[in-house]
Amino acid sequence: MKNTFLGKRIRGGGYALKGALLLLRHEASIQVQFVISILVCIAGWYFDITRTEWMFQFVAIGMVMSAEGLNSAIEAMADFVHPDFHNKIGHIKDIAAGAVFIAAIIAIVIAGFIYIPYLTS
Repeated sequence: MKNTFLGKRIRGGGYALKGALLLLRHEASIQVQFVISILVCIAGWYFDITRTEWMFQFVAIGMVMSAEGLNSAIEAMADFVHPDFHNKIGHIKDIAAGAVFIAAIIAIVIAGFIYIPYLTS
C-alpha cells in the first residue's frame, strides 16, 4: 500500500500534519494567531453565533493561519537561499508579510460583521 494512490495520500497527509505541528511549535506568529482563534471561538460559543457565522469565522481563521504559514515558509526559504541582506529578498519577504496583513484585515472585518451586532444589542 506504500506506493499506491491511497498510500501516497496518507503519507502526504502525515507530512502536512507534521508541518502544521512544526508551525505551532516554532513560529511565534502562528502561536499568536492560534491563541486569537481560540479566543474568537470561545466568543462564538458565548454569543451562540449562527452556523453561517461559524462558517465565515472558520474561513477567516483558516485564511489567516494559512497565510502566516506560507509567509513563514517563504521567509525560511529566502533566508536559506540568501542568508545575507539583499534588497530583492527583503522585497519578497515584504510581499509575503503584506499577504498576511491583508488576510488579517479581512478577518477583522468579518469578526466585526459577526460580533458588533451581538455587542450592541
